[in-house]
Amino acid sequence: MSVSEVREKLIRNGLKVTPQRIAVFDAVIKLKNHPTAEEVINFIKDNHPNIAIGTVYKILETYVEIGLIKKVKTDKDVMRYDAVINNHHHLYCSDSDIIEDYFDNDLNEMLFNYFKKKHIPNFEIEDLKLQIIGKFKTKRNSL
Repeated sequence: MSVSEVREKLIRNGLKVTPQRIAVFDAVIKLKNHPTAEEVINFIKDNHPNIAIGTVYKILETYVEIGLIKKVKTDKDVMRYDAVINNHHHLYCSDSDIIEDYFDNDLNEMLFNYFKKKHIPNFEIEDLKLQIIGKFKTKRNSL
């Protein structure tokens, strides 16, 4: 998502476009590997040392609420953030805590059809995503 798209989404949701909000989104994008709030804060400190830690947390939560980013919880209950909002799954490495996006339309269709047939009473599915836990056979960089 581009900065102009972020600006439009903020405005559509009645939010001001501020340098802090743009900096937080930019950090989530540039850090790529589903960063934690702490990683976002550390990234921002270099270029925006006056942004308060609480502000970063608040902006991240606002972005989740308006659908700019999604939360991803690791196997160790660490909250991370994902700027890829289209339907995808995650490969989570239990050794390194690295999360990689996994795109598979056949899997999406299979999961959707499976749950459509199940008719879970009093429950409407909004999203389906898998977190596939394992270990990468080759070394991956965290960024």
